[in-house]
Amino acid sequence: MANVLKNLKPQNVFEYFEAISSIPRGSGNEKAISDYMIKFAKEQGLWAVQDEAYNVYIKKPASTGYEHVPPVILQGHMDMVCEKNKDVRHDFEKDALKLSVDGDYIRALGTTLGADNGVAIAYQMAVLADKQIKHPSLEILMTTDEERGMNGASNIHPEYLEGRMLINLDTDVEGEFLVSCAGGVKTSIDLKLDYAADSKYQERYRITVSGLQGGHSGADIHFERANAHIIMGRVLDLLRRSIDFNLCELNGGGKDNVITRECECVIALEPSEVSLLKQLIITCHTVIQKEYSIQDPLISITTNKESEKPAVYSKKMTNDIIDLLILIPNGIIGYSQSMKGLVETSLNLGIVGEYEGSFRFGSAIRSSVPSRKQELVNKLEVLSRRFDASFSLSGDYPAWEYCDKSSLRELAVSVYQEMYGCSPDIKSIHAGLECGFIAQKLLGIDMIAFGPNVSDIHSPNERVSISSMARVYEYLIKLLEKITSY
Repeated sequence: MANVLKNLKPQNVFEYFEAISSIPRGSGNEKAISDYMIKFAKEQGLWAVQDEAYNVYIKKPASTGYEHVPPVILQGHMDMVCEKNKDVRHDFEKDALKLSVDGDYIRALGTTLGADNGVAIAYQMAVLADKQIKHPSLEILMTTDEERGMNGASNIHPEYLEGRMLINLDTDVEGEFLVSCAGGVKTSIDLKLDYAADSKYQERYRITVSGLQGGHSGADIHFERANAHIIMGRVLDLLRRSIDFNLCELNGGGKDNVITRECECVIALEPSEVSLLKQLIITCHTVIQKEYSIQDPLISITTNKESEKPAVYSKKMTNDIIDLLILIPNGIIGYSQSMKGLVETSLNLGIVGEYEGSFRFGSAIRSSVPSRKQELVNKLEVLSRRFDASFSLSGDYPAWEYCDKSSLRELAVSVYQEMYGCSPDIKSIHAGLECGFIAQKLLGIDMIAFGPNVSDIHSPNERVSISSMARVYEYLIKLLEKITSY
């Protein structure tokens, strides 16, 4: 281990954060981190079990004087989103993250940091290892595959958990207490691949949309940042109105819960059209850069000649791809009328490109209103039929509904006011949390979610505030100390 964080306080928290950053733990690749947590718990002399989904359950007895208090659950997820800058060489299946300290921030060099939700795991480990803190009996729940659809949370074993008070540590704004969240589902529209039998086009040009900020499709959707897939659709639609061409390939993001930062395509055209192509690309760049001058000031649209000549899609498939890029809804669909400023419903087109013999359009739908979520699903299903494409759903997860009465929320607010002299913000969030599944599994559970400041989640610019991470841990310890009854 590099010990980049060795001088940061509280030492245990940052030591454990660096330790888990050395273990590859992308969604679907959590066995190693799950095994590590079981080993860690056994070394601490604690009861621990791993289920078939690699979720981990650990129990720590109450400290002296808290034996009468019912158990409290601390919950977070072990997996992380794996994104990197195009010029960075990093294998998320085997390479440790390269951490760095930049002022008050921890970053990973050219990749996502995994503070979402490595912070929670580091907090849980520190609490388990500390023999001095005061607390009720603790039940630690570390889930898997949260980022791809909360598959770990949907398969938790209620028999391993007695507590009916849960603290979720998967948020990214200090001083905000989350009390409800949206539900969501992932959709796929798959076009059949269709190639031109004999292409007349002699030239190949690559078009690249890059320089976008991207981000989390739930937590950052309200910033209305550009989506590279949608920009590419607009570019290609403009081009086909003036130029005769066919697509050869088109590739963008590979994760539906990430606002896509880059998208590339290769088109085939005649030499006589190249000059007009370059002029139109300049026009597109000027127009779109102006539109997104606030959200994405570094947006870039370029074209360069390709030396290789890949196979050419048919004219019908070319137009179908462009049409779908234009027609699939994206971004904010509607705001809540009951909670000012809260995004109620959204859709993020996060996956575009060839996948297992078809051309896929993968989206993440989120809504705090189940019927509005279903309305968007129905629209995409109708759209897929019009293009003779297959349609499928995955990763459907429920919303976490707000509860009027919560003794945990009241206590959490009181402790916060006592420590900091002000009240926290009580909020709902458009991003999904595992609390929806947990509420279904553990009936009557009282939950709240909080965490430190983490910025640009799901992008290589992800970073966590060191001072905020320390303060929130201090708050967590004080809150546990104050829980003397339900």
